[in-house]
Amino acid sequence: MRPKGSAEELERRRRRAIALLAQGHSQAEVARIVGSSHSSMLRWQRMTEEGPDGLAAKPHPGPKPRMSEAQEGELEKLLLKGATAHGWGNDLWTANRVTEVIERHFGIEYHLEHVRKILKQRLGWTSQKPENRAYQRDEEEIERWKREEMPRIKKRGAGKRRTPCLS
Repeated sequence: MRPKGSAEELERRRRRAIALLAQGHSQAEVARIVGSSHSSMLRWQRMTEEGPDGLAAKPHPGPKPRMSEAQEGELEKLLLKGATAHGWGNDLWTANRVTEVIERHFGIEYHLEHVRKILKQRLGWTSQKPENRAYQRDEEEIERWKREEMPRIKKRGAGKRRTPCLS
């Protein structure tokens, strides 16, 4: 199992171990100091014999993405058309809907949480919370109410201050 740490940190650990061995420390002692096994020490020594880059950092590649960059670009174009263009009743994109679009257009099944990562990390889309405003909202009437009614209500309640009861 790969130890925790970035590729650069692990390289630094290997190089420190080899430097300690070169100073005359025993393999068991160096393994204890850097927190590795005896077999890792032997492998690192063989790696240094291969050349100066034998201990170089090797980033962990991880699994290859199932969706290519071209497909991601195509997905973004599909999403920009809006959810109604894909058969939904409103233009609200949810991770469930995007998951369905990916499966429908590319034949790739992703877990819902992975689709959220694709949207955020690869496409740069963020979650948005839709505003819940009534269609009948009358901005002029709201402003009139704030200007005329609210001060009247505030005045009426201002004289009714209560004193705290100390017991």
